[in-house]
Amino acid sequence: MDQLFAPWRIQWVEKDDGDGIDGCPFCVLPERHADRENRIVARSDHAFVLLNNYPYNPGHAMVIPYAHTGEYGDLDEEALLDHARLKQRTLDALAESMGPDAFNVGLNLGGGSSGGSIDDHLHTHVVPRWNGDTNFMPVVADTKVIVEGLEDSYDRIHEAFAAQDGATVPGEESAVRF
Repeated sequence: MDQLFAPWRIQWVEKDDGDGIDGCPFCVLPERHADRENRIVARSDHAFVLLNNYPYNPGHAMVIPYAHTGEYGDLDEEALLDHARLKQRTLDALAESMGPDAFNVGLNLGGGSSGGSIDDHLHTHVVPRWNGDTNFMPVVADTKVIVEGLEDSYDRIHEAFAAQDGATVPGEESAVRF
């Protein structure tokens, strides 16, 4: 039998279901003000960047508006522009910190049919991609191997956000602010 060694995943095996979240996680997490613990790496006036707990690839982030809506058209102009600017900053931070060859960027809109697990609070996935990052494991073993722990990704990406023009870092455990 082949074994995959991934000791950083024990935190997800042992965690309580729901992680103490009552309600929409995209509404609850930013209100906790425990950014590093919740993996919120950057914030702006109308949106925030959250590392995906179940990444497709290292550095898989989501840009999420604070407004609780599943409809893209519900965002007002200011929130829409802020969301777009934070996506741009996220692409820059991931390019600087992870050095990918490309990105997949997209929204799952339209409920369960779109493939999203949280369909009532829109969010944009930003997934770094590398030439050759798809190997035989997903095909043969229905398994994806993630080569970097979330804490390490958080540190690298947080540092890249902090180096951007206009960034402020209120504290070591806090998200970068724009």
